[in-house]
Amino acid sequence: MQTWDVMGRDGDGNEFHVAAHDSRIAALAQVLALQSGAPDGQAYRVSGPPGPAVRTNRDLYLHFLHLGQEARAASWSLPAFLRALWKVSAPLSDRESLAPDEVAAMFSAASTTPPPDYDPAWSTADLSLPGAEPHGHADWERVILSQLADLADFTAAPPGPHARVGVDAPRPPGGGRRATPARWYNFDLATYLECAVAGSLGGWDAADGARVPLPAGSGAPPTRSYVRPLTSMSWADLARIAVCGQMYE
Repeated sequence: MQTWDVMGRDGDGNEFHVAAHDSRIAALAQVLALQSGAPDGQAYRVSGPPGPAVRTNRDLYLHFLHLGQEARAASWSLPAFLRALWKVSAPLSDRESLAPDEVAAMFSAASTTPPPDYDPAWSTADLSLPGAEPHGHADWERVILSQLADLADFTAAPPGPHARVGVDAPRPPGGGRRATPARWYNFDLATYLECAVAGSLGGWDAADGARVPLPAGSGAPPTRSYVRPLTSMSWADLARIAVCGQMYE
């Protein structure tokens, strides 16, 4: 069986073994979790067979679907997950693009990392995008913090029984501008994750049991979406993933 080792290096240059994994994504996720809270001078890397593990949109869809199933079983909180996701993205923030394995690992790391507390300043900050479209980690960050600010507003004004048909975030007067639309459909983490990839990249199959295809005119309804290769992904791609998590049905 193939294994991937997480190796650490302290400030004196001494390397040490941290853990072994039977999945490259799990090893990368542990590195992100460790690096997001690592003291200065301590670094981590993965040693093992090279990737990729995630080669297609379907691979990433199935990874998110599995995370969502774990989230539902363990009653994970969407706001807590998004705060952890924001935290574990920090080691990758200087990158212009990510490998699909790194994207999968980032979301896996968020499921195991204690989230930071919500910062009330996010509710009143100007989180709007400086350009017409998101670009770079800073803009992706604005999208995630905008969603967290919306979810904090919903705690004071819950979406109620009509949440699944779509409600606008209350966004009280005096709140800051935000990078995302006000409309929300998905408030539980499992649905957010499934819709995030289904809406932005596809890769779903009706046999997965998570998505019921709608009739397509007079013809037979599609039972799956196209499978296509994934190479590199930009922070703009991740911003679209997040917005689809919020709004896709």
